[in-house]
Amino acid sequence: MELIFLKTQPLWVTILFILGSISFLKSSVSILKWVYVNFLRPPINITKYGSWALVTGSTDGIGKAFAFELAKKGLNLILVGRNPNKLNDVSSEIQSKFPKTQIKNVVFDFTGDLSEGIEKISDVIEGLDVGVLVNNVGISYPYARYFHEVDNELLSNLIKINVEGTTRVTQAVLPGMLKRKKGAIINMGSGAANIIPTYPLYTLYAATKAYIDHFSKCLYVEYKDSGIDVQCQVPFHVATKMSSLKKSSFIVPSPTAYAKSGMRWLGCEPCCTPYWPHSVIWGVLYSLPESIVNSWILSYSLNIRKKGQLKESRKKKE
Repeated sequence: MELIFLKTQPLWVTILFILGSISFLKSSVSILKWVYVNFLRPPINITKYGSWALVTGSTDGIGKAFAFELAKKGLNLILVGRNPNKLNDVSSEIQSKFPKTQIKNVVFDFTGDLSEGIEKISDVIEGLDVGVLVNNVGISYPYARYFHEVDNELLSNLIKINVEGTTRVTQAVLPGMLKRKKGAIINMGSGAANIIPTYPLYTLYAATKAYIDHFSKCLYVEYKDSGIDVQCQVPFHVATKMSSLKKSSFIVPSPTAYAKSGMRWLGCEPCCTPYWPHSVIWGVLYSLPESIVNSWILSYSLNIRKKGQLKESRKKKE
């Protein structure tokens, strides 16, 4: 019937019909794939990578949540953090819930001597089959600000922690994975760098996360044939101290909710947005004109800047 219809129409109508059909099929396939990877695809058995996992920034937020999820899956842990008391508390919490989990703590302040910290990690992982690395450590601005308002200390720490720290920890762990020909690396990116076109008033933070994205994608191609899966996970806001969002919601998950989603994607696509409501937001933003999104983000950031300045002013008066 459709063929008869097409034969009786001008050529341009036939071409438009065919193009429309192809577009519809592509959209249908994309939707089906989205449903499959978010809700139906079984997670990888991560114990195949090795019996140990190393997590940086493991005493709070997403890092702590990932540590619990990895222990739940049967992996032993190397927890990296700057506060020894918090590290001990997290270790005790995990072992009270998962008594068989072996845990090694590494006290490492990424704002300090990176070479000394990397040496500590190298000593601890010597002889261990570290199969999973979660590069979660990172900082953002205390609140939104113009680039010229970023002081030298904050500028230095953003690059040192977000860029150099992640790079050097990866460099320390990767040789062991190569030797065993298996491993998985998760680098925490951000929607500030991947999903929205720009993130004004968080410029340097977004730039460091753009580095993480490209770093991860290149490593994925370099090492995929060596049995090592490298992935950049790209969340929007999660209810953590760094985001200054205390309450979780449907679109702002708790660290635990995010980590559960993140674990399901471990070892899969080189770049992903594991928490599915965030991927819906990405789709909406992607469909809007860039100028509209930029204006909205700028307005949002200016509002945060105003609140941050007022809070800072009150503290100075006190």
